[in-house]
Amino acid sequence: MLDLKGRWVLLTGATRGLGYLSAIELAKRGCNLILHSRSLEKSEEVANKVRALGVEAYAVAAELSDPDDVTKMLETVDSFGVKVEVVLNNAGLQIAYRTDYCKTPVSDYTVSFQVCTIAPAMICYHFLPSMMEAGFGRIVNTTSGIALEPEQAGYSAAKAALDKITIDLGSKVDGSDVMINLVDPGWCRTELGGPKAPNTPESALPGVLIGAFMDDKKSGRIFRAQDYAGMSLEDAVLKASEI
Repeated sequence: MLDLKGRWVLLTGATRGLGYLSAIELAKRGCNLILHSRSLEKSEEVANKVRALGVEAYAVAAELSDPDDVTKMLETVDSFGVKVEVVLNNAGLQIAYRTDYCKTPVSDYTVSFQVCTIAPAMICYHFLPSMMEAGFGRIVNTTSGIALEPEQAGYSAAKAALDKITIDLGSKVDGSDVMINLVDPGWCRTELGGPKAPNTPESALPGVLIGAFMDDKKSGRIFRAQDYAGMSLEDAVLKASEI
């Protein structure tokens, strides 16, 4: 299993749910963190918590539905003068559940694609070249297992598009120490998943972090986080290496 102690990780959607849990776990493992949310104040609150665990941290903010705001955030990250070697594109938006799915508005698609496809793609394109030049990097994009539910078409289509982008990029780095993969957290009781979800947020760990700690030079896979619920990160990475 890869040791990420001292490396810089960019984590989007870091102030609640799976992002917050991931931030704390990464800090406990010695990772320095750049923490994103829509609110700089909330990002800073989590940054203070991880600093208390003995690591360095920066706070950033961006509205992922606005490409210009994403660009400004990336410029801010660059201004820190640190080398981002791991990216966890955790942030997402489930815009609506349309019972009358044939009346799904166009905005469900435009907003979902901006947040769940375009923003993470922009982040990938920003950091991937430097990772490839250095010969090391990890990118983990968060997808969804939602299928056969036109009631959630905007969200599920945006995630499917992210899958395609990730797998295609993975084909360019497969076999190298730059790895880009996907993780499906499962349906969890987060603000996004809602109170009826069958899984606790904690059950998605360590699964949502596996891609960052893998060291087998394989890209373009989807890790199903619920398959690793209750395991140690070390055991989860060992099991995932069989995929």
